[in-house]
Amino acid sequence: MSDTFGVSDNNPSLVIDKQEPGGYITPHEAAGEDATYISRIREDATVENGLAFWCVSDNLRKGAALNAVQIAEAIINRKLLQPKAQAA
Repeated sequence: MSDTFGVSDNNPSLVIDKQEPGGYITPHEAAGEDATYISRIREDATVENGLAFWCVSDNLRKGAALNAVQIAEAIINRKLLQPKAQAA
């Protein structure tokens, strides 16, 4: 499941998914943390190969700027973006 959510040293996401009461992190519990917590992972029957999940983080600590940097790092690390060829 870690591969599905791109968990790595540069992207501190934690998968917490216990099939019991209290088996997931709430926004209140995520306050003051840099990590993103992913839980309540279920198959989404509405789309092929779909997932539905609960995702929380401290929105004041992990805002749009940090999120954009982490997405850019993931794109570069996975070599999903290649530099343009130099014109001759």
